[in-house]
Amino acid sequence: MQRVSKLAAVIAAGLSIATAGVWATGKTESGWVSLFDGKTIGSEWNRVGESNWRVEDGAIVADKLMGEDAAHLVTQNNYKDFQLYVEFWSSDDANSGVFLRCQDPSEITLRSCYEVNIFDQRPDQSYGTGGIVLFAEVNPMPKAAGQWNTFEITAKGRDITVVLNGEKVSQLNNGLFTEGPITLQHAAGAIKFRKVAIKPL
Repeated sequence: MQRVSKLAAVIAAGLSIATAGVWATGKTESGWVSLFDGKTIGSEWNRVGESNWRVEDGAIVADKLMGEDAAHLVTQNNYKDFQLYVEFWSSDDANSGVFLRCQDPSEITLRSCYEVNIFDQRPDQSYGTGGIVLFAEVNPMPKAAGQWNTFEITAKGRDITVVLNGEKVSQLNNGLFTEGPITLQHAAGAIKFRKVAIKPL
């Protein structure tokens, strides 16, 4: 039994290392591309709006908005069909989100992108955390504050699916926006993004 337990531990450790490698490397055999190396925000992102974006303990962090409007980190590249993996932590009062297929990379709005929301205290909770604002409601709205969470977002043609912590929370069939950059938003409270990786489809 002891020998079996040791073998199981070795296998589990190996799987953990292999999985970590998917997100730690810039590009993997499975086609995933990391958009954050855990050290610097880097050249993959343009800044729109003003916030105190920085890297702390291997995560992109923002907790002080400098202007009146929300701030965004915007990818240099446009993406059409893709899978997106994001690990995030939010404070209870955070207002944040992941924006998809934005039409104007210099002016990010919820009417020119699909916004996958991170906003536990949103007054209209039908479009709170896990919802796609104005397009796909989430009911009941899950709470994300105070813990690390995962978004797995798939966009393929007209179909967009949002999975939060392993559970599908919203789904959309809509062809309004077909391609564009991805953004990470800070609008209020504190937000951290620990891993961001994309796999074009």
